[in-house]
Amino acid sequence: MSTIYWYIIIGTLLLGVTVAGTLLKELPVSTSIVYLGVGFALGPHGLGLISWDLVREADFFELLTELAVIASLFTVGLNLRRSLGDRSWWLPVRLASITMILTIAGIAMIGVFLLDLPLGAAILLGAVLAPTDPVLASDVQIKGVTDRDTLRYSLSGEAGLNDGTAFPFVMLGLGLLALHPDEYAGLAGLWGERSFSLLGWLGWDLLWAVGTGLLVGAATGWLTGKLMLKLGRSQADAFSLQAFLVLGLIALAYGLAELVYGYGFLAVFAAGYALRYLELHMSQHSAEPPALGTNAPDDDEEVILEAIQTPEETAHYLTISLGKFNNQLEHLFEAGVVVLLGGVLTTQYLSWDVLWFAPLLFLVLRPATVAIGLWHSDTGRVQRLLTGWFGIRGIGSIYYLSYAINHGLPTDLAIRLTSLVLSTIAVSIIVHGISVTPLMNWYERLVKRRSHQRDQPAAEEVKV
Repeated sequence: MSTIYWYIIIGTLLLGVTVAGTLLKELPVSTSIVYLGVGFALGPHGLGLISWDLVREADFFELLTELAVIASLFTVGLNLRRSLGDRSWWLPVRLASITMILTIAGIAMIGVFLLDLPLGAAILLGAVLAPTDPVLASDVQIKGVTDRDTLRYSLSGEAGLNDGTAFPFVMLGLGLLALHPDEYAGLAGLWGERSFSLLGWLGWDLLWAVGTGLLVGAATGWLTGKLMLKLGRSQADAFSLQAFLVLGLIALAYGLAELVYGYGFLAVFAAGYALRYLELHMSQHSAEPPALGTNAPDDDEEVILEAIQTPEETAHYLTISLGKFNNQLEHLFEAGVVVLLGGVLTTQYLSWDVLWFAPLLFLVLRPATVAIGLWHSDTGRVQRLLTGWFGIRGIGSIYYLSYAINHGLPTDLAIRLTSLVLSTIAVSIIVHGISVTPLMNWYERLVKRRSHQRDQPAAEEVKV
């Protein structure tokens, strides 16, 4: 295709990102559905302007989706303004551990008994589809640092954590298929033996990689934040290059974690949270972030910087400025990846199995595992039901699939898993995208009504 057409497509897409969010805000159609439709129209079954094959172009898709996910994970971590001692943290932790593991096990059983997959491939399929998506789930995530809603907080934290905690099970599936990467060959590799073992997987892929990813990311975010706050008190324009700071911190946290065989996804999430926790700590864990002390029109950055007087205000401005840039970056990646997803949805990658598999996953397995994961938790029945419904699959699943293909997944197996995964993601984008606006509007009305009845202003304390 001529470069001129690419300029036209990209320009139209970027303008559409700006316009679509406003026009579709109150309609039961998410922007992701529009992007998917645009991609399909540009693909082989439409205008034929996009001709990509995920199995053949797995390197490109792995890189693109990796960038999209880490940008979104940083935003999620930055928005979770609650102390680690807060009981509400247990909700996303339970979803990202108990619910996710049960989902992987359920999909693996479906894969073995109903799809006739080998055990390794079935576990791999479960690990690819179990994590919820932090990019496409933005409509159900917390709206900002002052959002105290239990449902939004749970879904946001789950999406931030399970994109990293699913990685050990990707490694387990690859290991059982004799495709485990050499650099992650298990604890036995420290003594020269490079074979995969369940003991090595438990110690290296699960405990070490998860713990190291979180610790490296948290340390990187905390130290970077302290450095920027020190600079911010000595020079007014210390935060003038927010884009460089965001990209630098994300790259540094991700790279350092991967260097010591930790999971970079978890590191980026932890780096974002560490920055937010620094501001929370400096504000003495106040429920509300500090005011910036100015009514500057249009958020004039120069006026705001001049008005900042305390370290707490400086820390809050740092998180605000980084969050704004990263949020725009996240939407840009979302548009690009979902358009390409629509473009690769050819007949080859549309699986008939999705007609029974997707309903089984979305209507039975996800709600059941959420119910178990949140058993005896501080959530209401409606909150648990909506958490069970909004198990949105998306860009993270494409990344894990591409990663597996790039590590030697046999072509016939790669095509079969790609067909099922892409079809399931497309169904998720459509059904969740159509339902998100009416369901969340209904939920917010219900929360307000219950809050007035109980005279409680905080939605997190209202069980619905």
